[in-house]
Amino acid sequence: MLTAQLQQQIRKAQHQLRSALPNYRTRPGQNKLIAEIAHTIAGSYHRHERIALVEAGTGTGKSLAYLLATIPYALAENKKVVIATATVALQEQLVSKDLPFFQRHAGLEFEFCLVKGRQRYACIERLTERLQQPELFPAAQSKSMRLLEKLLKAWHNRSWLGDWDSLPFAVPDSLWQDIQADPFHCHRSNRRHQQCPFHLARAEITNSDVLVTNQAFLLADLDAGNSQLPAPEDSIYVIDEGHHLVDSARSFFSASCPLLQQEGWLEKALKFSQRMQANLPESSLKTLLKLQDHIDDFRREYSIISQQVPSYARSWFEGSKQYRFTDAALPLVISDKAESLAQLSQHILNKLEQLHQQVREAITEQLLPVKAISTTLQELSFFDQRFGQHQALWHLYAQAQDKLVHQARWVEQAEDNDHQVIAFASPLLLQAQLDRLLFRPAFACILCSATLTSLNSFSYPLKELGLDDFEGVRTLQVSSPFSYAEQGTVILPMMKHEPTAPTFTAELCQVLPDYLPEGEASLVLFASYWQMQEVAESLRQKGFSLLVQGEAARQSLLDQHQQLIKAGKTSILFGTQSFSEGLDLPGSLLTNLVITKLPFAVPTSPLEEAMSEAVTKRGGNPFLQLTVPATAKKLVQACGRLLRQEQDHGQIVILDRRLVSKTYGKAMLDALPPFKRHIHY
Repeated sequence: MLTAQLQQQIRKAQHQLRSALPNYRTRPGQNKLIAEIAHTIAGSYHRHERIALVEAGTGTGKSLAYLLATIPYALAENKKVVIATATVALQEQLVSKDLPFFQRHAGLEFEFCLVKGRQRYACIERLTERLQQPELFPAAQSKSMRLLEKLLKAWHNRSWLGDWDSLPFAVPDSLWQDIQADPFHCHRSNRRHQQCPFHLARAEITNSDVLVTNQAFLLADLDAGNSQLPAPEDSIYVIDEGHHLVDSARSFFSASCPLLQQEGWLEKALKFSQRMQANLPESSLKTLLKLQDHIDDFRREYSIISQQVPSYARSWFEGSKQYRFTDAALPLVISDKAESLAQLSQHILNKLEQLHQQVREAITEQLLPVKAISTTLQELSFFDQRFGQHQALWHLYAQAQDKLVHQARWVEQAEDNDHQVIAFASPLLLQAQLDRLLFRPAFACILCSATLTSLNSFSYPLKELGLDDFEGVRTLQVSSPFSYAEQGTVILPMMKHEPTAPTFTAELCQVLPDYLPEGEASLVLFASYWQMQEVAESLRQKGFSLLVQGEAARQSLLDQHQQLIKAGKTSILFGTQSFSEGLDLPGSLLTNLVITKLPFAVPTSPLEEAMSEAVTKRGGNPFLQLTVPATAKKLVQACGRLLRQEQDHGQIVILDRRLVSKTYGKAMLDALPPFKRHIHY
């Protein structure tokens, strides 16, 4: 239970934060959030299922609310608070703004840190090695060497923290991959690597009470048995931007892998294992011989696929670069080999890990030639990645699909190589995985978002997350303190055509200029790049000056937008779906939001098709059960760009007549905040 002492501590911390915040206004919604979250994690509602879904509208002070509710309890009960977000922007806000402010003024002694994946850190030893031994990297260009020299200098003078996010200048992806930390090169057992950025960052975890990470990393760590983060039973999880959790989980548990042109690197893997017999002590011979046997077996099994898939590909890609396997039913040549390839690739990964350990010992004992060290580690890392890809794919393909299919499976032609086929597998339902990894073992779990419900109901997210059968799950919806009816207006202009009509784009070009007022900040959201580009070309011919997504870096566009508005000029931003979420343009930076069409998912996506197919087989209606709730949620997110502060104002123009002409339209409109409405029908 939440003790009187803890309640008093929370109230005291909240009072001190209020005193430190300029122009602070009491928010009843925030108080409700704090109380509900605190009672949930204390077990006041259910001793074991300490789970809550919280939707907190813009301006409720959600971040400070969950910090106030979780940190005092965690400190008192010797738990850790793990905050997992979906976007880097929110992680940066928490670590650079919210947590430092909370730490200074709440009167609580605690430490916090940001936890990122290994690949977001550079290995300083690898970087130094590239500079000292350029002959080992024949592809190195003089420009790359100059960049590496600048990076090393920045590291030594501490103007760079050694990670991707604090890079002082742009670094090509290919060069970053050559210097990023990985478990083969950058191992803590090697004394020279103990001061690498990744290991320095990981050392902070032990002493931190609050850990900020992303949802993908959290899921990966849970799946790996908590190799970095605290154990679930010792953790209070706050899943911020919780509406992304299912997509984050689906992405993590999905797999893809090239099916063809595998002979070259498999031959190299075999030669590598043979060559290592001459470089490693005799004690490694057993591991190397086993590795060779497994690679030989894998090549032999895989040869059948290499021979037969090209003939299938000719029919798969007639008129399309994608082909989905209906009901997840694979061709026999693939399904027959899936289980053996999954097992063999796992055996190979196990032997590579043993070999890595033996290589590290050989390096420590100086038994491996210096010139061979870098090449050996590079090859180990490469083969581990390739066989890891195969293991993930064949593991999913080996799973039997019953009458109720639970995977989407498809193939695609590679964009840069018509002779290459990429195979994909993605789970349709994530309830079992989230239950096993997160909800059951966690001490407490709070999912929060400004857009967690769909059509004003928690039914959709509860079912999607697999929480509809949990007795102890709490749900709370806290409205925004904004005066929506006074601050904003939703306008539905008369449109002749629906977005599905071939003439809709032409009508957009005709109507849109009437809703781009001079001297104001406009954001126009499109459902597709091609339509955005066509409309942009048309409006530019009419004399409009536009800032279009894709024509410059996102931050550069936003900087230009801000400069224009500050100078009292007109600014019109064109963007797609990624601009409808996580974009913060407060005050005069956005007064006119235009949504050209409802953000329905692309119906031709293999994943969407498979999900619809599965719902239909269960006797459901995929459009009503999947498409409409998902689209309604995205529409609310898009409309959330307009009002970011209590003094903001503006209008939202929606150029999609389906909100009026279709039966689902009213439910979508009613799910929006209570703006004033002007409907021209």
